[in-house]
Amino acid sequence: MRILVTGAAGMVGRKLVQRLARDGRLRGEAITALDLHDIVAADLVSIPQAETSVFVGDIASADTVDMLVSRRPDVIFHLAGVVSGEAEANFDLGYRVNLDGTRMLFDAIRVADYNPRVVFTSSIAVFGAPFPDVIPDEFHPTPLTSYGTQKLIGEALLADYTRRGFMDGIGIRLPTICVRPGKPNKAASGFFSGIIREPLNGVEAILPVPRSVVHTHASPRSAVGFLIRAAEIDGETVGPRRNLTMPGVGVTVGEQIEALERVAGSNVVSLIREVPDETIWSIVKNWPTRFESRRARELGFKAETSFDEIVKVYIEEELGR
Repeated sequence: MRILVTGAAGMVGRKLVQRLARDGRLRGEAITALDLHDIVAADLVSIPQAETSVFVGDIASADTVDMLVSRRPDVIFHLAGVVSGEAEANFDLGYRVNLDGTRMLFDAIRVADYNPRVVFTSSIAVFGAPFPDVIPDEFHPTPLTSYGTQKLIGEALLADYTRRGFMDGIGIRLPTICVRPGKPNKAASGFFSGIIREPLNGVEAILPVPRSVVHTHASPRSAVGFLIRAAEIDGETVGPRRNLTMPGVGVTVGEQIEALERVAGSNVVSLIREVPDETIWSIVKNWPTRFESRRARELGFKAETSFDEIVKVYIEEELGR
């Protein structure tokens, strides 16, 4: 089996590749080739008896996507994209990468005419306020950001290309992935990880929004699990509604901080400093809160059940303790 991962140098992409290398199999078949693509070089991994290739290029380039698809990957994980804050700040870049790049990839698959499984990472940003306390699967997506709009159009393309038989697509709406390791990125949601990650590493963290903000999270470990499940699930059981809202832990920012204190102590929590940021707040206040995610759960997608678990995943996987 040949697998293509776009956005393979990103945080979730790296962890997905590590999981694939560790498992050595997907959909009951041995991985024989793994193609890793991003705008910068992804880390090369080793899989016994498998060919691993790294490609650097612009996902919004027809030459790039044509070359990647010409290798006829059986499963394509499409993770490449511009994050939420950057997509809002740079309108042209967000639409070129998140929309044009996705359309070019999907159309290259259509022209190749071989119907691979495509896993598309969408986002809960496809939903816009006003929200009920818990958002059901039938809630209408009405994004209030450019990023959410780009992802929603990608979802519609995935459903239509699947309906026409050009590919076998599954779209997964990811909650905010937390706690993200490494340095902060330009995502507006970055502080959700920062207020956990930085204090655990002995560094001051800035909280730019009120503690009353409610948001849904899943760990990077769960995100990889979502991707693997989406690659392996029988498309017939999903039906024509190919985009699924993933499960997660819905908590207030205050409850995040309380979980951190339970796990790591009050000295760690004391490193969080509240500094309101109107730019971030203007984006975050339009984001959804908690989700029912009934369809995804019934189809076997699993996440943590408490924020304490999410903090512990970061400590185990990134701090080694």
